[in-house]
Amino acid sequence: MATALRRTLFIAILLVAWETGYNVFDWGWKFPSVTQTVEAFRDGFVHGQLWDAMLGSMRRLLVSFAISVSSGIVLGFLFARSRLLDDTFGFLVVALQTVPSIAWLPFAIIWFGLNDTSVIFITTLGAAWTMALASRTGIMNIPPIYLRAAQVMGTGNGLRLFAQVMVPAALPHLITGLRVAWAFAWRALVAGELIAKGAGLGQLLQDGRNLGDTALMLSIVIIIAVLGTLSDHFCFKRLEDVILVRYGLKK
Repeated sequence: MATALRRTLFIAILLVAWETGYNVFDWGWKFPSVTQTVEAFRDGFVHGQLWDAMLGSMRRLLVSFAISVSSGIVLGFLFARSRLLDDTFGFLVVALQTVPSIAWLPFAIIWFGLNDTSVIFITTLGAAWTMALASRTGIMNIPPIYLRAAQVMGTGNGLRLFAQVMVPAALPHLITGLRVAWAFAWRALVAGELIAKGAGLGQLLQDGRNLGDTALMLSIVIIIAVLGTLSDHFCFKRLEDVILVRYGLKK
């Protein structure tokens, strides 16, 4: 309760300082006021453009995230189980992780055009490498006795061992990887939507820039921040807490 009160008070102070600064220092030509931003929210939701943009972005994000998580976990398993793959392709993945996913956008446009496929492609790249490295770390840190015990009990070395032993044992690392991958996917998504066609928060942000509508631009930024924070706090953070408590890593 105290934390919620402090945060509410901080936001209230921030809004007052924001509106005061707008009126005192005349920011009108380069930054909107609180009132203008609220009006942009109201107009956007009343006319439906913000709803359409949010739904379009979330659809692309969820598709990309599902692809990146599934492929990342499989890659991490392969890297952890094969020294050859880890020293070759795994080394390449570490290098690719340092490349901003937006750098692949020109290639995506040439290969797929200005459409959803390009956005999904670079969004997937934004999260897949992070998920692969997180799953690799989690699987490599599994105590060897778990694997030996499973094999003695007849689990074998294939898919059953992966699904029934490795994934559950690596869950703490996987959950952390999910949180980071989700944040990376958001960044890549908005960057890709800036020039792709179709309804999306990034495209609406670009429309606001073209029109010189700073209130619309700021409302999009706020929506992205709120959606990212809520999804992390109410989904990934809670899931991480449950997993850590279950595994005895947190009280």
